Order: sequence, then structure tokens, then C-alpha cells
Amino acid sequence: MLLQAQSLRTHFSPSPTLFRPKLKTQFCPRKSCSLPRLFCFNTLKCSLSTVSEATELGSSSSTKPFPAEVSRTIMELCSEGTLSTLTDDRWPLGIGVRFAVAPDGTPILCLNEADRLFPVDKRSSLHVQLKQCGLRTPQCTIQGSLAKPGDRMSSKRLLSAWTKRFGSDAEEDQVYYIDMEKVLQMENFKEDGIWVTSSDYKRATPDPLRDVAEKIVTEINTNNMEDVYRFCNVYVDLDFQVSEAKMIWVDRLGFDVRIHSPPSSIFDVRIPFPREVTDEKGAKSSFNCMSQIAWEVEKNFHVPDFKKVEQLKQIA
Repeated sequence: MLLQAQSLRTHFSPSPTLFRPKLKTQFCPRKSCSLPRLFCFNTLKCSLSTVSEATELGSSSSTKPFPAEVSRTIMELCSEGTLSTLTDDRWPLGIGVRFAVAPDGTPILCLNEADRLFPVDKRSSLHVQLKQCGLRTPQCTIQGSLAKPGDRMSSKRLLSAWTKRFGSDAEEDQVYYIDMEKVLQMENFKEDGIWVTSSDYKRATPDPLRDVAEKIVTEINTNNMEDVYRFCNVYVDLDFQVSEAKMIWVDRLGFDVRIHSPPSSIFDVRIPFPREVTDEKGAKSSFNCMSQIAWEVEKNFHVPDFKKVEQLKQIA
């Protein structure tokens, strides 16, 4: 099941005398929201579903990365997975392997003699999981065939990618790659997957926040829990009390939050950024802007004029 989010939009004038109590964190909001190209004279606008440019694989109205992007991000952030194939006696066999990725996302493996327990039929799959904040485990499974580089130049390129990822060289005769046919992307355990073509996977771009996403989430969950609760109450259309809230992950288009409701219901919700971000600075700026707006709405200094996120995904 895919997360869905309705458009959020707020429109009000900032108060020149309004000051929010200073928070002792890196994400301390400013007195007013300052997002480039979102000002219109004296009116402050934050459209929480607007993306500045269309992505390669979809429209500019998207509020979450496409499955191909998620799979590319998983492969960039992980370096271990399970390689599965059929042995000569036709029994399925899965072994743990390390892998690197080529610039187009193609998995690169180095297999020694003990690992080469594969039949003439080289069809195989590589399953990779990424744990997010201990709450969710997105996964991708790449199906294809084990292959050797066709020439010395190709072999050198694959070896270079391996050395770049692991900082150590590999023997040329040990290098394999997976000639991909399709990719299965899953958001978590026990969820339906989405099949992605190899061409869409290779054309997709890994998320630009991937290397700092875990750090941002940890900082916010550690130092800004008050804001996370406030986001749920202000930006999400809830008909229940939030007993616990925690950010799961952040990407270029927004972030996901896990919400607990008494006595035992659990939901995930997607809250989009005001606009697409490309780096850590942009993500923190967007977070600060949203935090400031949510605080002003909560304190009744301004009447909200936006449509809240309406659809949540129930986990338990």
C-alpha cells in the first residue's frame, strides 16, 4: 500500500511582534519563515506539496520518491545483501555477499571459489534491506543473471567501483555483476511490492539526502520531539489523540512519521516539504519553516488556511 498525501497550503501574514521561545537545538526556527522564492509581497505562503521541478520518472506534484528512486537509494546506502540462485541439484541457495554499485546502479560482486556454488544457469536475485530508525525496513530485490565483464575496460570500471566503496582491491577473475531484468521494491515487511523495470531503475537518481538522512532524523527525534508532535496535530487531519510520534525517514520531498494512538493503534503518515530540497541545509530550512508555522497556528496567532494530510496508513 502506498502512502498518499493531500495538498497542504497555508496563507497568512507574519506578525512582526511574534517571537517563538528559543529551542536549544540545531533546528531552532527563526522568527519568520525564510524560504527562497516563496514570498509574495508581505504574504507568507508555504505549499506543503509543491515540488520545484518534475522528477525524471514522474510529475512535479509527487510528494514522495518513486519506487525506482527508493531502490537506487537503498543500493547506494547498503553494501551487504543476500544473493540467491539454484544449485546444480535445483535447491534454492542464499548466501550473504558484499556488493558495490556501478554509476547506473548495477550491482557488482566479488565471489571467491567457495561462493561459486552456482549452476550453468546464472539466473539469480540480490535482496537488500535498509533499516530506518528501527521502525521500517524498505527493501529491494534485483532479479537478473550473474555475468562476467565482457572486456578488460569493463572489468577495470567495475573494479574501480568496488575499490571506491570498500577501500580495497579485488581480483579481476572474482568480479561479477548482475545483468538486471527487473526490481521489486517494498516499503516494509508484510507489504505489497512494486515491480520496477531495469531501465527505470537505471535512469532513477538516488535521493540527494541519503548520506545525511539518518543524522537529520536522529537529531530531530532527539532534540525536536515537541515539533514532531506539533506537525501531527497541525498538518495532519487526525480524529484521535497522539500518544507518541517519531520521525522515520527524510528525503528530498518530505518525511514520514510513525504515530501511536491509544490504546494500541499505529499509523504512518507522509508530510511533504514546502518544496523539493537538494541538501541538508535545504531540509533543515524547510523543517524550521514548517515548525514556525505550526507553532503560530497552535498558539492561535493565525487561523490556518490549508488542507491537511487526510490519509494515514495503519500499521497495527
